[in-house]
Amino acid sequence: MLGGWTKTFTDPRRYGAIIARLTFDGTVIETGTDSYRLASTRARAEEPAKVS
Repeated sequence: MLGGWTKTFTDPRRYGAIIARLTFDGTVIETGTDSYRLASTRARAEEPAKVS
């Protein structure tokens, strides 16, 4: 889940701060599968552009 974030947030200190705030006092559960939203976004990105 968090592995791809370093491509978006290239500053390691900023990345660390964001992850710390998101995970503070919480539990990250790795399910081994993509989320529905991530899979949907990827599928839309792969669709050919519609011509109007």
